[in-house]
Amino acid sequence: MSMTYRRACARRSRAFLLWAAAGSLLMAGLPAISADTLPSETPAAFVPREETFDYVRREVMIPMRDGVKLLTLILIPRGAQHAPILLTRTPYGAAERMTKNTSAHLSALIDSTDVADDAVVNGGYIRVMQDVRGKHGSEGAYVMTRPLRGPLNPSDVDHSTDTYDTIDWLVKNIPESNGKVGILGISYDGFTSLMALANPHPALRAAVPINAMVDGWRGDDWFHNGAFRLDSLTYFHDQEATRRSDLTWWSDHYDDYDAWLSVGSASDMARLHGLEQVGFTAKVMDHPAYDAFWQEQALDKILAKQGVAVPVMLVHSLWDQEDIYGNIALYKALVAQHSAPDLYLVIGPWFHHQQRLDGSAIGQIRFGSDTAAYFRLHVLRPFLDHYLKDDSTPVGITPVTAFETGTNRWLALPAWPSGCATGCGIDHQKLYLQAGGNLRLGSSIAAASGFESYVSDPAKPVPYLPRPIHIGGNEGETNWQTWLVSDQRDAAARTDVLSFATPVLKEAVKISGEPMANLIASTTGTDGDFVVKLIDVYPDEVGREPKMGGYQLMISADILRGRYRESFSNPKAIPADQKQVYRFALPTANHVFLPGHRIMVQVQSSWFPVYDRNPQSYVDNIFFAKPTDYKKATIKIFDGGSNASFVDLPVVRAAGAAP
Repeated sequence: MSMTYRRACARRSRAFLLWAAAGSLLMAGLPAISADTLPSETPAAFVPREETFDYVRREVMIPMRDGVKLLTLILIPRGAQHAPILLTRTPYGAAERMTKNTSAHLSALIDSTDVADDAVVNGGYIRVMQDVRGKHGSEGAYVMTRPLRGPLNPSDVDHSTDTYDTIDWLVKNIPESNGKVGILGISYDGFTSLMALANPHPALRAAVPINAMVDGWRGDDWFHNGAFRLDSLTYFHDQEATRRSDLTWWSDHYDDYDAWLSVGSASDMARLHGLEQVGFTAKVMDHPAYDAFWQEQALDKILAKQGVAVPVMLVHSLWDQEDIYGNIALYKALVAQHSAPDLYLVIGPWFHHQQRLDGSAIGQIRFGSDTAAYFRLHVLRPFLDHYLKDDSTPVGITPVTAFETGTNRWLALPAWPSGCATGCGIDHQKLYLQAGGNLRLGSSIAAASGFESYVSDPAKPVPYLPRPIHIGGNEGETNWQTWLVSDQRDAAARTDVLSFATPVLKEAVKISGEPMANLIASTTGTDGDFVVKLIDVYPDEVGREPKMGGYQLMISADILRGRYRESFSNPKAIPADQKQVYRFALPTANHVFLPGHRIMVQVQSSWFPVYDRNPQSYVDNIFFAKPTDYKKATIKIFDGGSNASFVDLPVVRAAGAAP
């Protein structure tokens, strides 16, 4: 044994004796040294060093008239003076959206999540984002798309009063501002932007509702012409289950088609996920028809009746998979009532909220330029500068700015619908469904009454995308955003989808406005849905883009629940085996069918699982349909003689052409 080893052993022995002695003292009740006597290394309140930042960030709780305080985040460009304020009111978490990036530079915080990035970063605007009451950091009770005060809202507050109180606080407490406020937002935030117009603060000088929810029954988020959009249930769950929306929808299938088909009716899925616990689900299921509950909160009706005094830019997306109805409906209503003196409309080739992203393409459909950047820089920014800056320049934009798809160009128009700046008009031409899958523009050549038929089976509904359908993760989100431009050849191959097509076009056909479906049909059932799709069929071969050969691009498509064929508010069973007229508007289009292309119309009776399945036997409330209610039905679409079904197209007549 070495001397070093013996000395080490001796040291360990002495250490052990000292440890044992200390233990004996503790046992004797003597005080011991505690680790808690070390001072904390975390300060009671850390003060960030932000002097070098090119902006100032403030977080405040703004009091409303009823005492509820709303979390509000304010970003001010450093050194700003007499700067306009841009406000967004959101249920999606103001703090999360405005602090997604950590940086000393405002340009890193205001990025593609914000359609107003150029105005803030390069225009010197003050950016304000606020949690609506009841969500995330704000106090109070949350109510889905809280209606204005009145029969549907007996309280003293709504989004209009909350916006008024917020603007009043902002102009009095932000000395860097010029006292002028603009409000803007997309989707739900577009809805809150519109609500501000019902009771506008004098400092509110401009509003930009983008893809706004306007009427949840007619054609926005919850229903389309009475057919329920199933993904609404996932939204109710995620939005209302918790204040911070931190509990997400679960699934037990990869394929959404299987997931929804396996449970039966929409109420069965709601029950499976505990949605009886959230308030809005019951309201929707108690009001399947277009009754007073929906009519009295439809903002196109409300704002057209009372008028709009604030300059407004309504921004619409041609392939909006969520809110394709509202802004166009509001524009039409305001123009009809002459109730908005400073009214602008923008129509772009986008999916829902694409205005803030890259707008060069949707899926396989390319537009030749970044159309979203063009909108932000050359349409939105001039509008904001004109109405909100002290040294405003001329607005520099026409009342309507519309992108023409097919030719892929922007048009400056005096009104909508209008095919060109001057001299042209709109001729309504009928696109007749003809025997043998033919389609004829202008007249029907089938003398005798005929029909095409298919069997609609609720057990095998038509999928809206090729299966498997998985709207989860980044790929699933992309599929959802782009599904309205997805190739329709899979649907055309099904026996329960009818396709009608014109010969190859020798001349261009341009449409501007809303196509109108006019089906004459019968069913062996007592209820049923009808989907009509207007499609641009590409040439069989496309040289520079081979994969686009024969592509079937939906230009405009929608659904009607048959029970509402005569009245949206008074549903009626369909008399079996009797011809009925199903007439309904398709979404707005501004498109040129080019020479070498063909025009196609597809007709089907399900679109799943975007829309719930119609049992095809009449029940009082489809939300609560039983498994035995779902039955096959044979559908006849009449396409000959005086009974020929058609789509009424708003065809643009060139300047100088005879009507």
